[in-house]
Amino acid sequence: LLDEPTNHLDLDAIIWLEDWLKRYPGTLIIISHDRDFLDEIVNVIVHIDDRKLKRYGGNYSSFERQRAAQMVLQASAIEKQNRQRAHLESFINRFKAQATKARQAQSRIKALSRMEELAPLRAAAEFSFEFREPLAAPNPLLVLDGVDAGYPLLDEHGDKVGAKTIVNHIDFSLTIGQRIGLLGVNGAGKSTLIKTVAGELKPLTGEATIGKGLSIGYFAQHQVEMLRHDESPLWHLAKIAPTVREQELRNFLGSFNFPGEMVTSPIKPFSGGEKARLALALIVWQRPNLLLLDEPTNHLDLETREALTMALAQFEGTLVVVSHDRHLLRATTDQFIIVADGRLQPFDGDLDDYKDWLFKTKLGKGGDALPGQAAKAAQPAAKASAPAPVVTVSPAERKEQKRVEAEERQRMAAQRKPLENRVKRIDEQMAKLSAKKATIDAELLDPAIYEAENKDRLKTLVADQAFAVRDLEALEVEWLELQEQLEALTA
Repeated sequence: LLDEPTNHLDLDAIIWLEDWLKRYPGTLIIISHDRDFLDEIVNVIVHIDDRKLKRYGGNYSSFERQRAAQMVLQASAIEKQNRQRAHLESFINRFKAQATKARQAQSRIKALSRMEELAPLRAAAEFSFEFREPLAAPNPLLVLDGVDAGYPLLDEHGDKVGAKTIVNHIDFSLTIGQRIGLLGVNGAGKSTLIKTVAGELKPLTGEATIGKGLSIGYFAQHQVEMLRHDESPLWHLAKIAPTVREQELRNFLGSFNFPGEMVTSPIKPFSGGEKARLALALIVWQRPNLLLLDEPTNHLDLETREALTMALAQFEGTLVVVSHDRHLLRATTDQFIIVADGRLQPFDGDLDDYKDWLFKTKLGKGGDALPGQAAKAAQPAAKASAPAPVVTVSPAERKEQKRVEAEERQRMAAQRKPLENRVKRIDEQMAKLSAKKATIDAELLDPAIYEAENKDRLKTLVADQAFAVRDLEALEVEWLELQEQLEALTA
């Protein structure tokens, strides 16, 4: 009997546990919010809905498909399904133009495609949200140059007496549009890195350069714990938006499932998931252009996890996330960095490659060995595959290199700016045209429009629909050409 066995485990430990449970000969009954874990382990899903149990054969993905098929039969879900499908298809098609190289990018497209297939289920969900358009962002957003990240050591008087370094010599730059997943065992330094990027920890050595206009949305468990338990969701939002009308704040919180009296009630009795949802709402309101998320799915139920995954997949800013939720990582990131042995190591692969790499190195082929024992056994191999030493350069050479890089960034930015502005205008035009076409399509679905007295109106609608389709196609072609030009500039 396993009740949320993956909570608080790192991804490496979850992969090991999966492998062990797949070879376990007995019967398993599992409660879990980790959909990938369920997909690997179970062959039956028992769904509790409206105080009734219903049995579905297969794993979690099979359950979703079966339930989605049932939802399609319900007329109330069809209209929402079509809107969700069109939106996701548009997003996937646009993303393909920008992400055709890396395997992890292809993995993200596949994850989004599967989400599109399950649109009926999403349409019936009680909760969904989306991030507001990010504030204009600098490029690069942030640069860490020769930074050691860690914690100051204090004596009993609170005076600094030393420092504990967790991650060494970080040379790290965040640029517009990056979507990075951080991988590594608990304690390796993933949270330390995120806190350093967020500015919660000062670099022990080196320099952190923040771009002008950087707006960070930072979510971590301690952020949730810092909420005032004696205050309400409305109080928390009003604190960061004191000049906004109360009704507007109430409407916004209502979209995050804080309706009626709940919006003015103290949050002390709220569940962990409800508090996490409030923390997310506060971040969304502030329109960040950089999201830093440290285990954002902890305490969230599957519905809220799915809503968060959908929202992050469509977030237009830059994203850095630590998570053991592989479904979220696949759908929202296209680049991975391993934090291990006190350093950052780019990982050129997707999560399936990472799993293979773990079993070839750290987890090895140790049969029933515990994760700690397997890791110890794999240590010699890990040392043997350590990256090559970094070539040192003189301060003068480093300064000249930075100057050249800065000039190159400025040159590239000057070339990209007009293209990006045109892309933005096309996006706005396409959004207006899509909305217009949706209105026309809805009117054409009305049987009354085909009656004799509405003949002229029908002709007008059909013509307007044809013009909208033509104009949308022309804009999409131009959009793709511009994306190719932008991609060529960054190649």
